[in-house]
Amino acid sequence: MKDHLIIFDTTLRDGEQSPGASMTQDEKIRIARLLEKMRVDIIEAGFPAASPGDFDAVKAVASAVKNSTVCGLARANPRDIEKAGEALKPAKSSRVHTFIATSPIHMEHKLRMRPDEVVEHAVASVKQARTYTDDVEFSPEDAGRSEIDFLCRIIEATIDAGAGTINIPDTVGYNLPNQFADLIQALREKIPNSDKAVFSVHCHNDLGLAVANSLSAVMSGARQVECTINGLGERAGNASLEEIVMAVRTRQDKFECDTRIDTAQIVPASRLVSNITGFAVQPNKAIVGANAFAHEAGIHQDGVIKARETYEIMRAEDVGWSANRMVLGKHSGRNAFKERLKFLGFEFGSDEELNHAFTRFKALADNKHEIFDDDLQALVTESGHEEANERFSLADLQSSSAMGKSPTAKVSIDVDGSKKTAEESGNGAVDATFRAIEKIIESGSMLQLYSVNSITSGTDAQGEVSVRLEREGQIVNGHGADLDIVVASGKAYINALNKLYHTKDRMHPQLTQAI
Repeated sequence: MKDHLIIFDTTLRDGEQSPGASMTQDEKIRIARLLEKMRVDIIEAGFPAASPGDFDAVKAVASAVKNSTVCGLARANPRDIEKAGEALKPAKSSRVHTFIATSPIHMEHKLRMRPDEVVEHAVASVKQARTYTDDVEFSPEDAGRSEIDFLCRIIEATIDAGAGTINIPDTVGYNLPNQFADLIQALREKIPNSDKAVFSVHCHNDLGLAVANSLSAVMSGARQVECTINGLGERAGNASLEEIVMAVRTRQDKFECDTRIDTAQIVPASRLVSNITGFAVQPNKAIVGANAFAHEAGIHQDGVIKARETYEIMRAEDVGWSANRMVLGKHSGRNAFKERLKFLGFEFGSDEELNHAFTRFKALADNKHEIFDDDLQALVTESGHEEANERFSLADLQSSSAMGKSPTAKVSIDVDGSKKTAEESGNGAVDATFRAIEKIIESGSMLQLYSVNSITSGTDAQGEVSVRLEREGQIVNGHGADLDIVVASGKAYINALNKLYHTKDRMHPQLTQAI
């Protein structure tokens, strides 16, 4: 019998720490439901103590998910543990994940604690977490740069205190695969009670080694991997769930374990996360990139035609590439529309929400002959951005550009129920549009990122635009989709402004400490 390799997905927590990847509560629930459908073992829903918004989001995910364990992250202090425990109360199966730094540089400069104090805090936190759930995970932050004797000491103590999972994070992506594998093996051999806990790994991708380090650790006995959809995460990201799962599944000749993941949900999950966060997947990304199963070289094409295995080590259908097209159009009914979105992992909370999305679908179908699943994902994601309490909405946009002339844009925006109009010129139609919007709103924000992606192929494809705005340290991402790129850009900018002016108390994940 193969061992079970536990998949711990932290897209909703560590993935959200990517600048601009902040998700709304509804978006987190949508992703969590698809992760549950994928049969992810543990979903780390967030950092409840970070803000009231994060607390509410974790609680909402805990209420929505029934077949996966829902986890909340907490620093090793009483308040964090209490917040995590309270947020997870609705969960059918819950886990508290607590951590404290153990590397000399972190203990001295960040915590300003002696090693004995660090051990005391870790043990106390695990014991407190056990009052909320029997499933407690402990992480020695920056374990990859910690002294092994101290790691052995604190891990032995936390296992004795009740931690059933010990996670070894390579917090700054510093380790090499053989080095990290040796660390996992040494810890398992040297710690007397190591057999009483599952060893886990959490690797960052600063040197592009997150997946390699994780797989090396699995070969040394780790039986949980912490990862994210598309490798999303702060700095260079985390270990990619799809790469971990498919590497283990494809190379069963080398791995003594396997996951329970429904791999057919990998591509839908990748696209959902990409649409919600605005972080496009590079075409040559393993497993989920548009070119992952494409063959242009004549020799490759000939080989695949004769025998797929000549150049493909896995089937595209196995990771979800076979069902990426929606055969619906302007004559399609409401029920067919609803059922297709349900298949894609989205369920409407009310008839009003369904009617609003269906109206948008019909408007798109009038102008676009073929509707693809990616179009649907973008449509529903954009609908989700239109909150009832939004301050700004795009009422009208007219742009003009010609060679040798300065482009202009005339924009009308509903501002708190009152229509305001401005006209500006710029270096291009998009620049002119943004200038006109700023003339009305006067947000004082700085544009940090602007990107455009074609949602599908063809000249009638929708364009999806992502913008990132920054003001006084607050970073927000905005998204918009439309057949007209200039209109999509205006929608994305206004979506970002609505987030910037949202009054709900929520600390950006980048401002919190995490592993």
